[in-house]
Amino acid sequence: MKQYCVEHLQSKKEFTDLMLDLLNPLKPFYSEKKALLHVGHTSCGYEDSTVPMEAFARPLWGLAPFWAGGGSDPEFEEIYRRGLAAGTDPKGEEYWLACHDFDQKFVEMAAIAYGILMAPDKVWNPLSEEEKDHLAAWLDEINHYECSYNNWQFFCILVNVALKSQGRPYSQERIDIGLDRIDSYYCGEGWYFDGGNGQKDYYIAFAIHFYSIIYTMFMSDVDPVHCEIFRDRARKFARQFIYWFDEDGSSIPYGRSQTYRFAQVAFFSICAAAKLEVLPLPVLKGIIVRHLVSWMNRPIFDNAGVLTIGYGYPHLIMSEEYNGPGSPYWSMKSFAFLALPDDDPFWSAEAAPLPKLDALKTLKSAEMVVQRIGGHVTAYVPGRTLPHAFVNMEEKYSKFAYSTEFGFSVPRSQKEMREAAPDSTMAFVMDDYVFVKKRTLGYVIGNNEIQITWTPLSGITVKTTIIPTERGHKRIHEVTSEYACQAYDCGFAVAMDSVKEFTKKEEGALAEARNETSFCTVEAMQGNGRGTVLNAIPNSNVLHTKTAIPMVRYDIPKGTSHFVTEITNA
Repeated sequence: MKQYCVEHLQSKKEFTDLMLDLLNPLKPFYSEKKALLHVGHTSCGYEDSTVPMEAFARPLWGLAPFWAGGGSDPEFEEIYRRGLAAGTDPKGEEYWLACHDFDQKFVEMAAIAYGILMAPDKVWNPLSEEEKDHLAAWLDEINHYECSYNNWQFFCILVNVALKSQGRPYSQERIDIGLDRIDSYYCGEGWYFDGGNGQKDYYIAFAIHFYSIIYTMFMSDVDPVHCEIFRDRARKFARQFIYWFDEDGSSIPYGRSQTYRFAQVAFFSICAAAKLEVLPLPVLKGIIVRHLVSWMNRPIFDNAGVLTIGYGYPHLIMSEEYNGPGSPYWSMKSFAFLALPDDDPFWSAEAAPLPKLDALKTLKSAEMVVQRIGGHVTAYVPGRTLPHAFVNMEEKYSKFAYSTEFGFSVPRSQKEMREAAPDSTMAFVMDDYVFVKKRTLGYVIGNNEIQITWTPLSGITVKTTIIPTERGHKRIHEVTSEYACQAYDCGFAVAMDSVKEFTKKEEGALAEARNETSFCTVEAMQGNGRGTVLNAIPNSNVLHTKTAIPMVRYDIPKGTSHFVTEITNA
């Protein structure tokens, strides 16, 4: 990919060219009958047969609005005409197979439904009557099986809205049940839980809000009440979600499904497509442009130009068990605004900078405190309060802080500190095994501070207070332990490189890691701390391939003890 800057993404043609630059490398990898897309060999928690079907469906998140906005690519149009016919033909060689409860194919049905709604002239009308019957019958299977009680409820809704739009049999009951369940997840200020067992993360933006706005685009005449509710929630959410983005367009690496990358901006993209004014148009465009530019200049593609599993670079360790080789193309949701006509004001609007935002902001319903410091964003969170349900939940939800500048790290093992790479957390070492902050037992957020009660393992309880400061944050710990052990209060993971300038400092109770553009200093202000810098094992951080983590080591006695650590990064 070429290097991008803001000036390269202004006109509709420039955005369209970028979208096609991302998808054109896939063309050689479609199967003979086009219903399957083979771009890798890693497996998932669902059936291997669904992996290439998922990869086939996800480019539709970008192609559907491209076609809706008047775009044309005859080769892709032929691929998807043939692929939809072959994949839903029960007698065909590339049939996608019948469904079952909680089937991954329900996720991919949503992309097909999006295509039918946004661009029926490309996705539905070219099919023969028999092929339409097959596709409609296959989509209808979602009405006969269970869908997960979270954002998946929108898959039932969108599929049935798409069937309804073409005069095919559909289930109003599943639409109504889905809407009721989505409403039950709402918790105020534009925020939802992602189902009863869901954290608040990017699924609220690029799933629940994204789908709800699609619903408003096609159901306003039929269900005006719900559509206005969804619009109102989106307006409230935008005023909160803008705090997740920093000055250069990056957004906070936080939560699961980070491999979807620039889908992080999809909420703002679908608002633009729906002409829903959640922010002034120049501000909206500026967020989208800077975000896409920030991603296009990272090494996130393989040598064929195909998106990889990973975040800031190819990185399989941080992925979820549901991330297949084609999963990263969920990111194509960020191109929803391509549905706008050529003369829409979006294309001529300036890409304005962020408005003035509070330097410190408590997002009460999001359960976090967000700090804007040195042009970057840090989110302080209480941690995981729900059962461990996905890979590396502790690393993705339970660190003390998440930063657009430093990312976060995931372990290669818990058997050694280098392999555990415990950044932005407190790590306890027992019998040469590393235990980190796990499930949060309780917390209070107020006055832009967070008080957390948590445990790394049975027999140790910690009460931590996080207080943002002008140059970083302070952590006050009360540790009650049944054992004598060591604990490391860890700062951010600072990028290091064997060629570029990098320095580290270990002086008494202080430790510092510094490169040409960023640094993190950690210092014990109370307690028997000693500073040290850990060179983490390569490829543990989601943003940077090699990092060093400054930290303070404390000796933990039996009983109750108190420690105070100050972290400076600006």
